[in-house]
Amino acid sequence: MEKVVPLAMALSVALWCLVACDDKGVAKAGNTVPRAPTLSPAAQVGQLAFFDKNLSGGRNMSCASCHDPQYAYGPPNSISVQLGSDVTKIGARAVPSLRYSSATPPYSDDAPNPDGVTSSSPGGGLMWDGRAATLAIQAGMPLLNPVEMNNTSKEAVVKVVQASTYAGLFKQAFGADVFNDTDAAFNALGTAIQALETEDLSFHPYSSKYDLYVFNKAGGTLTPAERRGEVLFHSSAVANCSGCHYTGANFNGNTGLMTDFTYQALGAPRNDRSIPNNPDPIPANDDPKYFDMGLCGPFRTDHMPATPDTANPYCGMFKVPVLRNVASRGVFFHNGVFHSLEQVVNFYNTRDTNPEYWYPASNDGSGAPQANPAWALQPTHVPGATLDKYNDLPQSQHGSLDEEVPLGTGEGGEKTLASGTRPRQPGSAPAMTPQQIADLVCFLGTLSDGYQPSARASATDRCTK
Repeated sequence: MEKVVPLAMALSVALWCLVACDDKGVAKAGNTVPRAPTLSPAAQVGQLAFFDKNLSGGRNMSCASCHDPQYAYGPPNSISVQLGSDVTKIGARAVPSLRYSSATPPYSDDAPNPDGVTSSSPGGGLMWDGRAATLAIQAGMPLLNPVEMNNTSKEAVVKVVQASTYAGLFKQAFGADVFNDTDAAFNALGTAIQALETEDLSFHPYSSKYDLYVFNKAGGTLTPAERRGEVLFHSSAVANCSGCHYTGANFNGNTGLMTDFTYQALGAPRNDRSIPNNPDPIPANDDPKYFDMGLCGPFRTDHMPATPDTANPYCGMFKVPVLRNVASRGVFFHNGVFHSLEQVVNFYNTRDTNPEYWYPASNDGSGAPQANPAWALQPTHVPGATLDKYNDLPQSQHGSLDEEVPLGTGEGGEKTLASGTRPRQPGSAPAMTPQQIADLVCFLGTLSDGYQPSARASATDRCTK
């Protein structure tokens, strides 16, 4: 992990209610933001389109159905992969939050790191694999994806916009003749949503407790547990979170985004039926030959390996997400295999030292099954059983795996297994203690927007001490 006009103002409350997904198992993120500036005509179009269910093939979901403003423009539930307009078709990736996405630079294989020290590497771009260079391009992708909004063509989408109540505003923003060219009109719709995400402060409010703390404002005092967690977050020898989730000055004048926009291969477990009682395994993973390898496919093709067995340093790499509002999520990593922050941090801590917690095993062990911790994906393990480690990445691509602290030792090589960076040995001590993990989770909670200093914590809140 190396590093609004009256129209828009009136809609802001009513439109919040149009989302389609429910809110099972997820804590809502706050939406307190500074006074909103007047939105441009393009952004007003974007706001109306963002909540328009008619823009899906089944007229049953909008952008906000999965990017719910009450959940930091992320998923409103803990389902690994959100259902699309056609509920019989299920995708393969978790829905990311759209908050702070406007700060993301375009993808480059040789992107500069915002810390100014770390060597250039793959970075930038939108989507888990960076294949969208701009928010406008990204906004158009779900509209035509069969497992998302499931429209049959750009023409079908443009016809809906042309028949909508905001068609006149669309012409005002993009020209009276905009509907004469289908491609231009479709691209203009993406541009409108990009304008919304750029201009509307609810997409980048900077209203967390952490923001008050960093700028030394009233109500920003961290509790002892949160302060200990912050120290761990920046500790290169222990948690090393800031090695990738960079907190300093970033591109375009942004700061504290909690990402350096790079890509890492973490070896997340495969979200399939090998996980006992898995509530929503990804159907594509039923095919043992199918692998989602991020930068090297299947959704982007420019870095695909020459043959399935050819090692490729891009394989298994997924974008380092913004950590702001991470505590409001109920699903984590590109494949949604994890469902709590505690689980995620424990994975980082024990992936190498206790792989039996995370990966399936054969039946060649001996003795009685032993219980694993409650947060583990695998409820039990049999001593001596052969583990299918890093099972969501072909064996030939394991060299891409990140072995920096806390996953590995961080010693030797540059940072990956192939470069010679040494992993932690199974059975050795993890980098963090249970108390340190609890403290780190407490700190991550301070990154949620909409913080109200007047809201007193309960005396039983584990993050107060």
